[in-house]
Amino acid sequence: MIILKSSNILRILTLISLFLSISNCKSALTTPKKTQIKWFVGLEIGASPEQIATLHEVTADFNDSQNQIELTLQTATVGGAYDLLATQFANAQGPDIVGPISLGTANNFYGQWMNLDSYIQSSGFDLNLYNPALVDLYKSEAGTMTLPFAISPSAIYYVPAMFDEAGLEYPPQVYGEKYRLDGQLVGWNWDTLSEVAKRLTIDINGFNTTQPEFDREHINQVGFSFEGQNALSIATFFGTAKIYTSTAGNYVSSIPETWKNAWQWQHDAMWGPRPFLATGALADTFEFGRGNVFYAGKSAMALSQAWFTCCLTSFRETGKEFQLAVLPKNNDGAIHGQITESSFYIWKGTTHPQETFQVLTYLLNTGADKLLPVYYAMSANAEKAETFFDQISGQYPFITRQSWQVFIQGLSYAATPNADQYLPHRNEALNRFQSFADILAYNNKLDFEAEFQKLQDDLTSIYNKP
Repeated sequence: MIILKSSNILRILTLISLFLSISNCKSALTTPKKTQIKWFVGLEIGASPEQIATLHEVTADFNDSQNQIELTLQTATVGGAYDLLATQFANAQGPDIVGPISLGTANNFYGQWMNLDSYIQSSGFDLNLYNPALVDLYKSEAGTMTLPFAISPSAIYYVPAMFDEAGLEYPPQVYGEKYRLDGQLVGWNWDTLSEVAKRLTIDINGFNTTQPEFDREHINQVGFSFEGQNALSIATFFGTAKIYTSTAGNYVSSIPETWKNAWQWQHDAMWGPRPFLATGALADTFEFGRGNVFYAGKSAMALSQAWFTCCLTSFRETGKEFQLAVLPKNNDGAIHGQITESSFYIWKGTTHPQETFQVLTYLLNTGADKLLPVYYAMSANAEKAETFFDQISGQYPFITRQSWQVFIQGLSYAATPNADQYLPHRNEALNRFQSFADILAYNNKLDFEAEFQKLQDDLTSIYNKP
């Protein structure tokens, strides 16, 4: 038996300790600490169990793809996410990257986002992946706030059977094509759409609005509807504009004449002598889908974005079909398309801008392959947009290839400024726009000029609140 003296034991323990210390030092030298980047999700999409599972998978994929950055996920419930993020920003403890969120939501945190221009240039990021109109969508006075990710272009949804019954040609599916009406080729513009919609608005006795027997009190089908569009979005289809001016910190509402004309057109379409748009009261009825007029099968045409394909199960259930057509031109001869979208934004206070930009580009490209399907979204990269059509074609096997291509064409028509543009005291301003829209929808005897001027005045007051 070997008996060690206490002094020898002490020497051995000291040597072991020294060895472990040296090993740890070597480990620290060979395994540098990774840069920590936090990704905040939950303001809009991304909070469902299926989505969160995919987010964790994409996070792990990114971390496995390199050894310099460790991406971590912070998820929040939609109800509490806004206040949580606002608090983090106020305390200068914001996450590095946020999203995906819409431009409108991003503008609720106006001034918090990093300008990406220098990072786009230094990295050589290929902007040719996107239609230039989509890149312009995210440019502001402060620079490029983000890059395109999930895009939902606009189109006219229409029911071929209703056109057949009325003896009308289908609307065009290629921008620049004309429409044949009464044997004549005419431009596909808002005037033509209005005339077609009048002939597709049918009362309970089968008469349309062009016939003297038409009973406007008992409408069975309207020719046109806006689906999921607020007052700003509707106006944007008629022209784009920044809707306020600013001088030395004083704001003035400056809604242009084109928007005023758009809302006058909308009011006349509901309340004029030849209506073709459901009033608020009619749209609210159970028969007309409680606001979902096209879904209820009560509208021959509807204007909405690609996201609307999520919500038309009634067509599959009833054996009916719809197809897609291009947007009409405005009187200025231009197409004004409203694109809904979402992307990722980098907080301007991040201490690791270069690394966060690397995360952003990963999510926009490699990560998008897994993220977009669970978001039910179309890629802003036209080469990857077909994946969205493949995903939903099984739900709507009757949709033709030519119809899906309408959305691809729509990538060229992204209104700038967007309907989601920044507004001072934005949420209160949007509420005022909504109250104006309600007046249009429910009041047939309003003084339009007076109401429009009141809207301008009220918005000026809202914009200048402390």
